[in-house]
Amino acid sequence: MIELKRRLKESIFDLLKDSYPIERSMLEIGYTPQPKMGDLALTLPFLLAKKMKRSPKEIAGEIAPLLMSLEGVTKTEVAGAGYVNLFLNREIFFRRRLESADRTALAPEEEKIIIEHTNINPNKAAHIGHLRNAVLGDTLARCLRYKGERVEIQNYIDDTGVQVVDVVFGFMEIEKKSFEEIRKIEGKFDYYCWDLYTRVAPFLEEHPETHARKADILKKIEEGREIESEIAQHISRRILNAHLDTMRRIDIGYEVLPCESSILRLKFWEKAFALLKEKKGISMAGDGPNKGCWIMRLEEDAEKEKVIVRSDGTVTYVGKDIAYQLWKFGLLDKDFFYAPFRQDGEKTVWITTSKPSNGQPEFGMGSLVYNVIDTRQSYLQQVVVQGLRALHYFEQADRSIHFSYEMVALSPKSLKELGLDVSEEDREKSFLEVSGRKGLGVKADDLLDKLEDKALKEVEKRNPEFSSLQKKKIAHHIAVGALRYFMLKFSRNSVIVFDFEEALNFEGETGPYLQYTLVRINSIFRKLSGREGFETEDIAALTGKDFPDLSIMNDAERDDFWDLVLFAAQFDEEVMHSILSLEFSHLSKFTFNLCQKFNAYYHKYSILAEKEDALKNIRILTIHYVQKVLEKSFSLIGIPQPERM
Repeated sequence: MIELKRRLKESIFDLLKDSYPIERSMLEIGYTPQPKMGDLALTLPFLLAKKMKRSPKEIAGEIAPLLMSLEGVTKTEVAGAGYVNLFLNREIFFRRRLESADRTALAPEEEKIIIEHTNINPNKAAHIGHLRNAVLGDTLARCLRYKGERVEIQNYIDDTGVQVVDVVFGFMEIEKKSFEEIRKIEGKFDYYCWDLYTRVAPFLEEHPETHARKADILKKIEEGREIESEIAQHISRRILNAHLDTMRRIDIGYEVLPCESSILRLKFWEKAFALLKEKKGISMAGDGPNKGCWIMRLEEDAEKEKVIVRSDGTVTYVGKDIAYQLWKFGLLDKDFFYAPFRQDGEKTVWITTSKPSNGQPEFGMGSLVYNVIDTRQSYLQQVVVQGLRALHYFEQADRSIHFSYEMVALSPKSLKELGLDVSEEDREKSFLEVSGRKGLGVKADDLLDKLEDKALKEVEKRNPEFSSLQKKKIAHHIAVGALRYFMLKFSRNSVIVFDFEEALNFEGETGPYLQYTLVRINSIFRKLSGREGFETEDIAALTGKDFPDLSIMNDAERDDFWDLVLFAAQFDEEVMHSILSLEFSHLSKFTFNLCQKFNAYYHKYSILAEKEDALKNIRILTIHYVQKVLEKSFSLIGIPQPERM
C-alpha cells in the first residue's frame, strides 16, 4: 500500500501541478470510513481551499474527473465537504500485491541504528519485567531490519554496579564464602544469587557498621583490584550466561555486550569527565548536601542538580552512561577491545574487554540510538541527553531516543499458580509490583517453564497421537508466542498484569489464536497438496497467465474478498506506524484483526470443498496472500510458526 500511495501521489502531483498551487507535502491519502464509499480518500481540496479562497467541495468537483486517468483507479467520487474518493481496480491491485508479497516497499534512512535493550543487572535471575524490555527491543530491531536498516543490538552489562556489589558482599560477609567455594556452587547460580540478594538489605539495616565494608568492596570492584574484583567478574559472567540462555528461549540475541568495567578500565569516563568540565556542563558543589560532588544542573529546573561524581571520587551510573552514549555515537575518540563471549547458533556474541585481543570487530558509530529502559529511568535518560547537549552534540542529543515502557505486574492468581506465597493483604490487590530487592516477582525461566507446561497439557489433549518430542516442540512454540504477543498487545505506557489463562487462550486476542490461524491456512495448502497435488508452482501459474476472473464472485463474496485483501495490504504501513510511534501494539492489533478477518472469510467460503475451479482458485490466491502477510508479521513480532497445534 505504501508503494501504491507513493505512485499515486507522484501521478496526482504531475496531473495538477500546472493548474493548482500544490505541494507534494499536501498529498495525504487516507482510507474511506466505509468500503462502499471507495478505497482511498484524498484530502487535498481542503488544503487548496485555504490557498485559493474557494470551497473544498468546488475544488474537489474539478479535481475528481482529472484523476480518472490514474493507473489502477476505476472511479472517482466527491464525498462529504470536499473529499475525493478513489475506487481501485481490484484485479490490478490484487495481482500486484501477489507479485510483491515477499517484498517490502520500505527503505532504509539511517547509516546505522543502535538499540540497547535488556540490560539486566548481572546479580540475579531475570524476571518477568526484563522479558517485556527484551521483547520490545527485539521487535523494534526486527521491524527496522525488515525496513532495510543496519541495526546493532547492544546489551549493557553493569558488572561493577551496586547490585553486583551487594551479592559480593553477601557471599563474603554474610555467607563467609571463599572464592573457591563460590566457584563450586552447582545448579542455577542465578537463582541462588536471587535469594542471597534479598538477604543483603535487611542485613545492612541490622548491621550498620558493615556499610563501610560494602563501600570498600564497591571501590575495589570499580578499580579492578584484589579478590573482590575477581569474585564480581565471576558472578557477573556466570549470571550473564544464564540471562542469555533465558533470552534465547524466546529467540532474542545480541551482537555485543558492553561492560561497565570496560568503560572504567579504559577510562571512557575520564575522557567524558574532562570534556564536561571543559564545556562547563558540570560543576563542583561548594556547599549543601552534595558538597564536594560534581553535579549537573537540570535545564528544566536550575534548582535541581544530579550528582555525576560522588565526593569520594566514584562516578555514578548516569556519569558512566553519558560516556557510553558518547561512544555509541562515535564521539569519544576511544573504543573498546572485544573478545568472543559465547556462540549462539551461528552467531558470535562479543563482549567488551579492557585488554587487547585478536580479531577486532567494529561496533558503535551509530547515527540513531534507541535506549530501551522503563519509565522509572526517564529522569536519568534526560540527564544523559543533557550531557550530550552540554558538550554541544545537539544533533546526537535529538537522535538519542528513550524507548520507555511501564512495568509488568503480577496478579495474585498468577503468583499462586507459580507456587509463590501471597499474604492475606496482597490477595486483595488487583496486582502486585515486581521487586527484585524484596524477592517478589516471577523469575523469567519459571514463567516460561509454567507456560510450556500448561501449553503441553493443551497439546496433549488436542493431539494425543503426536510424539513426545513433537508435543514439546509445539508447546514451546505456543509458550513463546503467548508470551511475546502478551508483552506487545498493550500500549507500552500501560501496566501489564500478567495472567496465564489470558495469555494462553486459543480463542482470544492471544499469540496461540494467531498461531492457530496460520496453522489452519497451512493445513489447507497441505490438504490441497495431498488431495489434488497442488504445489507452490501452481500459485505462480495462477498469478500469471491463469489468473482467475474476479467477476465470477457474487457481490457478497466480492466485498468480503476485497475487505480482506485491502486490509492485508496495509501491513507495511502498520510496520512504519509502529516504528515511528514505538507502539508495537499497533502491529500486534493489525495481525490479530487480519486473523479475525481471515477466519470470518474461511467460515463463509469453502476452499477444499468448492467445486467451481475458478472460484476455488480465487480463494486459494486470497488465503495465499494472507498467509504471506501473516508469515512476515509473525517474523517481526517474534511469534514462532508451528506446523501443527
